[in-house]
Amino acid sequence: MIEAAGLTKRYGNKTAVYNLSFRVRPGAVTGFLGPNGSGKSTTMRMILGLDNPTSGSVTIGGYPYRKLPNAPRQVGALLDAKAVHGGRSARNHLLSLAQLSGIPARRVDEVLGVVGLQDVARKRSMGFSLGMGQRLGIAAALLGDPQVLLFDEPVNGLDPEGILWVRNLMKALAAEGRTVFVSSHLMSEMALTADHLIVIGRGQLLADMSVQEFISANSADFARVRTPDTEPHLREKLTTALTEAGGHVLPEQDGALRVTGLPLPRISDLAHEADVRLWELSPHQASLEEAYMRMTQGAVDYRSTIDQKAGLQQPLPPGAQPPVPVAGQGQPGWYAPPPPQQGGQPFTMPTTPAELHGGAQAGAYGTAATAPAPGAQSPYAPQPTQADGQASHGPAPVPQDQAPTAAPPAPSTPPAPATPPAPQQAPTPAPASAPADPTEPEDAR
Repeated sequence: MIEAAGLTKRYGNKTAVYNLSFRVRPGAVTGFLGPNGSGKSTTMRMILGLDNPTSGSVTIGGYPYRKLPNAPRQVGALLDAKAVHGGRSARNHLLSLAQLSGIPARRVDEVLGVVGLQDVARKRSMGFSLGMGQRLGIAAALLGDPQVLLFDEPVNGLDPEGILWVRNLMKALAAEGRTVFVSSHLMSEMALTADHLIVIGRGQLLADMSVQEFISANSADFARVRTPDTEPHLREKLTTALTEAGGHVLPEQDGALRVTGLPLPRISDLAHEADVRLWELSPHQASLEEAYMRMTQGAVDYRSTIDQKAGLQQPLPPGAQPPVPVAGQGQPGWYAPPPPQQGGQPFTMPTTPAELHGGAQAGAYGTAATAPAPGAQSPYAPQPTQADGQASHGPAPVPQDQAPTAAPPAPSTPPAPATPPAPQQAPTPAPASAPADPTEPEDAR
């Protein structure tokens, strides 16, 4: 059993834990809850003798941790899964801990199998994922087969199968009569794992009771009642009857009624007496998360605010239109559109065999041309549009959303005989009267 009496810890002018008293009894999983900065990790460090309390005391089985004979055989803990030498393998890490505590080497292989790391036992821990590191930390806590176990966020980084395994492990250890003390921020998991709760806020004790007592003390149970949607007068008739009987009725957005102050059998009797048909009559009990949020809402140190973005928006240039909001932006499943088109050309999918198997390789947002063959025209230069091969600057590319679905077929005219270019012929300079296209790169002018 773990027992804290008047436990206080100060760091300079900051009080991390103040006058904290509680008991963690064997045979049950005790959850340790509290907001960030409430003093949970500091309390666990004082239990294990890593920090000295400013005042008060904490004992394990009636002794301070430092005075326990062969403490690693009696207390196992996981406070920081990263507290492992990265150059050591998982087996060597556990083997060194076993040798320091007089634990036989065969126990190392046993706990590696318990946590499922037997296949990576000889791999260096620096390559372990977060979940594998958590499993290695749990193996270290189980190494001495202790009667008292402390876990700080044991399911952090684990997959659903690993979370279920930890949950069953905690329950099995408690069923064997061990003392199991677990700190976690996952309320849904604590509701399924813990039998008893110790809740602190800003270093002070807020609650020390069972899970069911905690939920009942920090939430308001109510009954959900629904009448036929096609007969709204029945809802009004039932509301009047319930209010006259001493109930408190609140309408919900979907048309149902939330009733407090009356038990379900009484609500059913009143509806029968008022000749009101019911489509739904169900009890509602708050979850552990709702009860926890209600109790600790005044003990939260770090609160987020709405991002106002004040003074960060750039003024629009004269004549510019404000951006149109994208439909669905910010909602789950929304993805940003692709980046702007590359090379000033609209993105087109290859359709002809020459485009599919030609010298250009398809990229993410267009085609990335390979090095041009000798005498070939630059891919960025204006393309010939007439049969004689003369270059002409055509109209600007049509935007993709306005482009026709299919191009008209080209007239069947015999191609002009191609004349091979002279080798290494100097390019003919452009006539002075022809202005250069400002959109062309310099190497294509």
